[in-house]
Amino acid sequence: MTRLHLEILVEEYSAEVALEQLLPKILPSDIEFEIRSFRGKKDLLKKLPQRLKGYQAWLPENWRILVLCDRDNEDCKKLKKILEDCATSNGFTTKSSSETQKFILLNRIAIEELEAWFLGDAIAIYQAYPKIEKSFAARQRYRDPDAIKGGTWEALEDLLQKKGYHPGGLNKVEAARKISEYMQTKNNRSVSFQCFCSGIQAFFSSDENSNE
Repeated sequence: MTRLHLEILVEEYSAEVALEQLLPKILPSDIEFEIRSFRGKKDLLKKLPQRLKGYQAWLPENWRILVLCDRDNEDCKKLKKILEDCATSNGFTTKSSSETQKFILLNRIAIEELEAWFLGDAIAIYQAYPKIEKSFAARQRYRDPDAIKGGTWEALEDLLQKKGYHPGGLNKVEAARKISEYMQTKNNRSVSFQCFCSGIQAFFSSDENSNE
């Protein structure tokens, strides 16, 4: 049987770096993947229609597509609709639009930014930056990573700088690389991260069911 391939489109390089380490923990071992990063969300959204049109013209039967972007300050439902409309208008069945379990494209949104996923795993942050106390997760500001006010990367920067890390400003790529190395897929307090993981699992369970 031909191995399945997952093509991932993300808005920036720090997301690519994080997913390079996270996806092997989420995907079945026989799934191949390739991550393609853009120059920010505007660049991703601008180029997405043409990119999907190109995929539709030649996409192998064993390929699947994942699109991931940050919500930032946008309305989550409106952003999801933009992604869904772009996919369906280019002939792709998405998880949301499929009338069966099988779908080709999955849209996922990090709420409000990828750094919320990092803040959802206090143990991983402690392992990457040992001066950080794991108990930070119990503070009111950090209890719900997806609901942090004022930006999650700013919250992560503040947390790390208070212990002497990233004194010149948060290096998003370095932080993504260090923290994602230790992240686990279970027990992450970010609901959007859990939604990301369950969506990917649904991807491949749908393929298994279709072959029964």
